[in-house]
Amino acid sequence: MTARPNKQMVIRANTIMILMLVCIIVISGVRLVDIMVVKGEEYQSKASEQQLYDSIVTAPRGDIYDCNMKVLATSSTAWTVYLTPNGINKLSNTNKADKIRKAISEGLAPILQMEVSDIYEKTKENTYYVIVKKKINKETGDKVRKFISDNSKLGMAKYVGLDETTKRYYPNQTLASTVLGFVGDDNQGLAGLESYYDNELTGVAGRVVAAKNAKGTNMPFTYKKVEEAKKGSGVVSTLDSYIQYVAEKYLDEAVETENVMERGAAGVMNVKTGAILGMAVSDDFDPNTPFTLSAADQEKLNAVTDQEEKSKLRTELLNRQWRNKAVSDTYEPGSVFKIFTASTALEENLISEKSSFTCNHTYVVAGNPYHCHKAGGHGTQSLAKAIANSCNPAFIQIGQLIGINNFSKYFSAFGLTERTGIDLPGEAVPYYHRQEDMGATELASSSFGQTFNITPLHTLSIAAAAVNGGYLVQPHLVSKLVDSDGKIIKNLTPSSKRQILSESTSATMRKLLETVINEGAKNGKVPGYRVGGKTGTSEKISKMLQLNVKGLYIGSYIGIAPIDDPEIAVFIMLDEAMGGRYYGGMIAAPVGAKIMGDILPYLGYEPQYTEEELKNLSITVPDTVNFKLDEAKLKLSDSGLTYKVVGSGDKILKQLPVAGSAVYRSGTVILYTENTDEQTTTVPNLIGLTASEVNEAAAAAGININFSGNTTSAGLKSYSQSIAAGQTVPVGKVVKVDFREEADADLVQTTN
Repeated sequence: MTARPNKQMVIRANTIMILMLVCIIVISGVRLVDIMVVKGEEYQSKASEQQLYDSIVTAPRGDIYDCNMKVLATSSTAWTVYLTPNGINKLSNTNKADKIRKAISEGLAPILQMEVSDIYEKTKENTYYVIVKKKINKETGDKVRKFISDNSKLGMAKYVGLDETTKRYYPNQTLASTVLGFVGDDNQGLAGLESYYDNELTGVAGRVVAAKNAKGTNMPFTYKKVEEAKKGSGVVSTLDSYIQYVAEKYLDEAVETENVMERGAAGVMNVKTGAILGMAVSDDFDPNTPFTLSAADQEKLNAVTDQEEKSKLRTELLNRQWRNKAVSDTYEPGSVFKIFTASTALEENLISEKSSFTCNHTYVVAGNPYHCHKAGGHGTQSLAKAIANSCNPAFIQIGQLIGINNFSKYFSAFGLTERTGIDLPGEAVPYYHRQEDMGATELASSSFGQTFNITPLHTLSIAAAAVNGGYLVQPHLVSKLVDSDGKIIKNLTPSSKRQILSESTSATMRKLLETVINEGAKNGKVPGYRVGGKTGTSEKISKMLQLNVKGLYIGSYIGIAPIDDPEIAVFIMLDEAMGGRYYGGMIAAPVGAKIMGDILPYLGYEPQYTEEELKNLSITVPDTVNFKLDEAKLKLSDSGLTYKVVGSGDKILKQLPVAGSAVYRSGTVILYTENTDEQTTTVPNLIGLTASEVNEAAAAAGININFSGNTTSAGLKSYSQSIAAGQTVPVGKVVKVDFREEADADLVQTTN
């Protein structure tokens, strides 16, 4: 029989057990304090890292609109492809883990257009979330989803996922690209309005926090917290999509026709408010793919073999295509600046409309001779004639009357000593002669627009103040901010800065600038409308001296309409035209006239044609298809058009030109009454001819003409045609022919 433990033994055993229990409790307590208190935050963070999936939901950027609420920039849904490498790393079967890594890298590489090795390295990272590629579109996203589905046996959904995000989209592609700018991979604005209004456009990011299992995949029916993303504010610009399109269209045509080397710029501004209705720069880009070079620039890049030089050139070419020439570049304005000189002298009562000035070709200031563009000079001329003739000696005399003190005072009053303050990044600072550094020769050259630099925006501001009653307006591109429902959050339209000229001075300037178009820069005429303006041709003296070359000019034009109650100003600049012409009156004024000719009717201004203009007005071809032959003949005759019938039928099956085409009065419409092959002809050379000569050549070839440009002045010659000579076209085809006056009166003649 086994002896039972005595009482003393029981007490001893219980004491030992109690001591052991106390030790365990103390040790555990100390450990718990260390875990929960001393290192609590560290372990809590690690636990959350392993148990929760924290994903940022990108907020859509606010949309950018034109003044009619047409979308110029918006955000569309995109996806981010991600991996959960730790889910693979935790697999006990290393062979299976490597098989999954290879399947992911080899499967996703062709879909995402990435290197297999780059994706493979991402599958080995020590993290639960690694981004493979951002901002893929729906088509690519669907391919990724199919890849996940096709590899379900490997449990691919545990290791590859898609997060919804946003991608910036510009529906009109290149339209207004240098104004809108673009965004980077992180949706941050990098240029243009996207950059300037980045804070307003950027929304508030959302967040998704979800529970996940040990393999790193989401656990259904468990904890999930969602903070909704908030879309950024919408930006309503002052741009008008149609006006922007027109400005870009005619600017690009001129850059190509005149072989312009250093790009062109155009601006359309409301002279009463400073609102920019259009701002164009040639050689623009597609903000959907901002890092893609144009074909011409890519060809330049491909010709470079040295990698360092190639990288440097690529950066230069990209910056050039993103650069807004109308805002970020300065230039010597030339004769367009005579608007400032005349306005200042009139305001100070130093001259009047009755003033006269004598030009004997050469005018000497401080021993330096300045020459007029006209051999022998203009003789004695009125103020109106002096500005219409763009006579430099006359304006040097006006500058001397103004004097250095007043010239500097008004230079500052017109805002030419500082940036205009337009709501775009990268605006250039003017370069000018400070009052203390200005002498007689600097005053002389400045009076006709040389030896200082301003931006095209400054030129627009000068013209606006000269004709709007004397108010210096604030150029701006955004009118208001709106929420996602279109409700106004904030109005941003600025008021005018100050009045710098009297209404009487402004009224005189309107008369003078209309005289310029009627008697000087006739290529700025717009049939049916009263227009004022000024042309300019400035030498790029610094660059010519630097490169030891000649013949580098900037041709420019500023036009205002309707001049009796001005609303819009149009600015054109063509930098280094190498097509044989470089005078502003020849190459820039016709562009401004074309832009005005399209946008004035669009803005609601009805044309009032003179009898002379009516004679040269194009006719809109009526529709005769499906009409009886006799009815069609009568319809065309009533419209002032002739006709030619092809076929023996009695019903019109086809006509050329088609209905709605614009043709010159007495043009011929070909009427087809049978299904027969079109008659063809060869387009003749129509360049360098007078209007009557063009008509004769067109009639002989059996084509129709649509006249464009100034067609009412004497001495006009055609300078371009829409269809090149030698091409075969159907008989009756319409060819647009542009005309301009060949004489010009705005070339700056510098000292000998």
